[in-house]
Amino acid sequence: MKKTLLGTTALVSAGLVAGPALASDPLNVTVSGSVVTGVYFVDSDLSGIQETKIPVVARDLTIEASGTLDNGLVAGAVAMIELGDDEGAAGSADDATFQEVYAYLEGGFGRTEIGATDGAAFKMHYSSPWFVPGNGVDSPNIFNSGTAAGVNTASARTSTYALMTEDDNKISYFTPRIAGFQLGASYTPDTSLNNPNSNGFGFLPSNQPTAEDVMEIALNYAGEFGGLALGLDGFYGTGEGPSGSNADPEEWGFGANLGFSGFTLGGAWYENEDLAGQSTAVSGNSAEVWTAGISYGTGPWTIGTAYLEGESEAGGVTGETSFWQVGGGYALGAGVDLGLDIQFIEDDNGAAGGQVDSTSGGVVLAISF
Repeated sequence: MKKTLLGTTALVSAGLVAGPALASDPLNVTVSGSVVTGVYFVDSDLSGIQETKIPVVARDLTIEASGTLDNGLVAGAVAMIELGDDEGAAGSADDATFQEVYAYLEGGFGRTEIGATDGAAFKMHYSSPWFVPGNGVDSPNIFNSGTAAGVNTASARTSTYALMTEDDNKISYFTPRIAGFQLGASYTPDTSLNNPNSNGFGFLPSNQPTAEDVMEIALNYAGEFGGLALGLDGFYGTGEGPSGSNADPEEWGFGANLGFSGFTLGGAWYENEDLAGQSTAVSGNSAEVWTAGISYGTGPWTIGTAYLEGESEAGGVTGETSFWQVGGGYALGAGVDLGLDIQFIEDDNGAAGGQVDSTSGGVVLAISF
């Protein structure tokens, strides 16, 4: 996946401003980033492949700035730069592209975000825990398998997160958290790019088979009861296909986390209709994904196991993927984590003889700053 994904109990403020600042003090600017890499041995029955793999993922740099204005509002924005094109375009592996660029205002009214970033349903979602540094079964950064068709991706969806609008330009609003509950909503005019879109002059009608006028709404809860921490969420998103497509794309799902005495138990379920891939409107396509996992952390150690199963239907052909992960991590220091990642993957593209089984194990090094 294009980024490290974590279920959230609340939203995190970040930013960068353009134009005159109204704060009495200058905005605080920070630079952060992350790199996740590792060394894996992969054993697959796809043509009897046994190979060593050295992935480098989650390579990003984020510039953030924020400040409190004289009227008490917090203002700012965030600019996230990623090495390589997160859409996987040929010949672009050495590019540095803006993955997210957005501004926000936050106060007693809640929080409003405008620009290219994930929507409310994505940011408020809970799922199975990540215990291997920089990788998990839900929206994995490292997926050590291929399909019988020779494609290095899964035959079915591997995410319970709302990805119809990804990082397209949008406006989102989040209410204050009241009695543990928070409501969020987003509107995205067009999902044709899945990246920041600069369009300051005129407009260009979309003629691509993408989703348009996408509305999404999400509700989550975060609370503690004695030594028990509980997180719940549910979301729904709907849009329109382009003229003549006969597609009305929808996605919905829910997730939960339960924390107690160092343990985290989590899971999620997701379904969509009239979507191909993440955000292309195609009538008759569908996908269903579920995941569950448990982790335990004590001191610098974290261990766990998780499972994800996905099924996608496109053009009358059903693809299925299952992903079992076992492993853990050890914090060597602030921002430096070493992990063990063991993966068992079955992928079936729906064709005769189209099932591929892969087993892999590797050591992961994750650096964040």
